[in-house]
Amino acid sequence: MPLQMKARSATLKFSLLSKLSDYALLTKLRLASLVVFSALTGYFFAVGAEGINTVHLLWLITGGFLVTGSSNAFNQVIERDLDKLMNRTADRPIPDGRMEVPEALIVASLTGFFGLLILWFGLNPLSGILGALALFLYVAAYTPLKRVGPIAVFVGAFPGAIPPMLGYVAATGDFGLIPGVLFAAQFMWQFPHFWAIAWKANDDYAKAGFKLLPTAQGKGQISAMYILLYTIFLIPISLTPIIFTGMDALRMVLVTLAGLAFTWYAIDLYRKRTDESALKLMFASFVYLPVVQLFYLI
Repeated sequence: MPLQMKARSATLKFSLLSKLSDYALLTKLRLASLVVFSALTGYFFAVGAEGINTVHLLWLITGGFLVTGSSNAFNQVIERDLDKLMNRTADRPIPDGRMEVPEALIVASLTGFFGLLILWFGLNPLSGILGALALFLYVAAYTPLKRVGPIAVFVGAFPGAIPPMLGYVAATGDFGLIPGVLFAAQFMWQFPHFWAIAWKANDDYAKAGFKLLPTAQGKGQISAMYILLYTIFLIPISLTPIIFTGMDALRMVLVTLAGLAFTWYAIDLYRKRTDESALKLMFASFVYLPVVQLFYLI
């Protein structure tokens, strides 16, 4: 192969990989993985080890990734000018100029449309409704409220807590107490998780006018107290999926220990009130959620 053709092939390959990388950043593929994992735990919680429908499982994974990616893409389109102001987001595809807004809108619209179609027709209408509700609340409510005040975290906790409930409903086609308590556990987890991120990124968020910490005081003792209280409240709420499906001692002990370990990091933040402590709490939140959801499946 002539050198010119090799160079052209290498350039094309690099361009394709760069474009795929930008699409992954636009849809926040890594974050979407955690969302889909939560949905899968809800599904397995409903069906057990012997009731798995492989086709439904594939539809749930595909639809979950597409709807979550759509939410994230619409969010970046809306906040493109604000993303330019923050160090943590300035290199995203749109603010960095690697992707035009019309292209991002096409990606967001197509992924959302096909994701909802898959959830509705591949699984059941209630799954499609929950997916549409999560998409709408994240894009139309949570995103604009981030510049209003801490209410944004409360509103954002609703779409953030839908995945395990959606997974359960995807398996059963019905809503009831169990998907409700799965929702409640992930809903409460959102607060220490979001606030730990907001604490660490507070200075950067301030450049864009985002107000996500629980009090106007910002990174102070009162905000740290709220974070600690919500982390403590998370422990009994995380036990409800076990309580309402049989008082299994092993699972209750494991979930309680995980909650106490998570609370230790919240106590550390309350005592020290440093960015380093907030970062540790943030990483602990990323570990806590999937670990507890796996404990549910024992």
